[in-house]
Amino acid sequence: MTTTEPMMQKEEGKVTTKIEERTGRVPSGAYLGLAIGSMLVSAGFMLAGKKQIANFVGQWVPSLLVIGLYNKLVKIEHEMGFGAYR
Repeated sequence: MTTTEPMMQKEEGKVTTKIEERTGRVPSGAYLGLAIGSMLVSAGFMLAGKKQIANFVGQWVPSLLVIGLYNKLVKIEHEMGFGAYR
């Protein structure tokens, strides 16, 4: 282990804490709403015959759901007393 490794881990902790502070303020249902909205917009583009943009927007759904899941896990972790942010 080099002398720079502990410092890199400490920096990552600060960045992760900042991200968790920001995402913790967003209601978990917002990500679900965005995912459902993306599905509807994608379906609208598909019905309008714009298949490429429909596929592009439709691919946002899994990412939004994963971000929402991460958000929920961070909130649960914080409520249980394991979270780093305040």
